[in-house]
Amino acid sequence: MPLPLTVPQLLAFDVGTETPPSLALSREPIEPGTMTQPPRPHDEPVIRGPMLLRAWLLLGLIVTALQMAGFFYVLTRAGWHPGAAVGTGHPLHHAYRQATTMSFLGMIAGQVGTAFAVRTSRAPLRSVGVLSNRHLLWGIAAELLLAAVFVYVPAMHSVLGTADVPGSDLLWLIPFPFVVWGADELRRWLVRQHTGDRWQAAG
Repeated sequence: MPLPLTVPQLLAFDVGTETPPSLALSREPIEPGTMTQPPRPHDEPVIRGPMLLRAWLLLGLIVTALQMAGFFYVLTRAGWHPGAAVGTGHPLHHAYRQATTMSFLGMIAGQVGTAFAVRTSRAPLRSVGVLSNRHLLWGIAAELLLAAVFVYVPAMHSVLGTADVPGSDLLWLIPFPFVVWGADELRRWLVRQHTGDRWQAAG
């Protein structure tokens, strides 16, 4: 199976598109109900097991599944089958570049959903207001603009190994953020049901 993401694309995600929303989340106000929770033990680490399970096992796996679905959709549509060559000079090479680009964009779309999901750890998103963090909205806009540059500016194709993606394929990405956010919203609802927490929407 060919790699679904090239090293330059991964670096472009980590250093480029992921940075604006990550910085914007630092401006997120305190989560409702935080002061009603018991204090954490003084020796509790900042990075805890539940945090890693949420990031890697839940959100990470969902984004990976969506990303890989987009990758294989583009690749198999072009006639790829396991073992088929996709390297430079082969007929499937351009389709492979489009597939890795779709994988790259799928990861960004999943990141948008993740950014909204992690605004709270227990409370529903409506309790803080879906659009209340203007910094995050601008960060996501910057992320999407960078993604468009990486994908549709010809000079970036040779640097990152990307290729133009048809608009019809981009439609596949629209549900990705909602799937990621919705899964975590369900997780938070289950946590509240278990603990008996109740929250009021902001405003």
